[in-house]
Amino acid sequence: SLCDSHCVEEMDDREGSFVAVRRISQGLERGTVYNSSSPEGVPGSAAWLGRGLSCVCAQRRDSDAHSTFDLTPAQEECLHRLQNRIDVAYDTTIPLHQEALRNLWKLAFPEEELHGLISEQWKEMGWQGKDPSTDFRGGGFISLENLLYFARNFQKSFQDLLRKQVGERSVWEYPFAVAGINLTFMLIQMVDLEAVKPRTIVGETFLKFLSAENESAFDSLYCIAFKLMDQQWLSMRASYMEFNTVMKSTRRQLERELMLEDITHLEDLPSYALLSQ
Repeated sequence: SLCDSHCVEEMDDREGSFVAVRRISQGLERGTVYNSSSPEGVPGSAAWLGRGLSCVCAQRRDSDAHSTFDLTPAQEECLHRLQNRIDVAYDTTIPLHQEALRNLWKLAFPEEELHGLISEQWKEMGWQGKDPSTDFRGGGFISLENLLYFARNFQKSFQDLLRKQVGERSVWEYPFAVAGINLTFMLIQMVDLEAVKPRTIVGETFLKFLSAENESAFDSLYCIAFKLMDQQWLSMRASYMEFNTVMKSTRRQLERELMLEDITHLEDLPSYALLSQ
């Protein structure tokens, strides 16, 4: 079990579910299964991520508290649709959800046939166990949609991150899929999607990218965030225990870029240049 003496639980009980990140060995070798019961070195090495940790919780600054931001009808409609997406839980009984998960596997490993929605193979993608549905509790169906969007629109970057092909990697790497769920949750908090309308300047700024012409702004921001997170991971020479620190750094950098002047499209963000089709 992941929830054993090797885990450090720092969860806020009121927040509900969480996502755990565990160590995997360097690189992503074909056919390798990462077993959570394998020796992992230092006791107390696991770090809990997801709901309840400071690195992904929304923190409203006082200067943001008296926002006078007004939504246009079009923005309001787009925001409402996006908020509806974050309310959808992953449901193993819904064929659409099952098919989306199968599609993710095909995009990740087109050369390898998936044996089932519950399979040891899923560990190759960086899920905690053989059933990815248990990990979606931390991010809902939108976290799967985010991964699919990334795989379809930025295939090279997706594969580079999945297989850890870029840069000098840590011996103890972050698991790809679980990191993706944490990024979805972090972005929901960062742009304040759970509020009726954004209460932060960053949240307000994000809405200018969300329009009928760009319904996928959140998914695009996710792709940028994932690639930026990996770059931060490499530049900080981070290892497993520093994942929280990397996530905080990624969020700060994204916030800075969103607030830059003359940014009218997400493609204008400096970190967008990191992505490869």
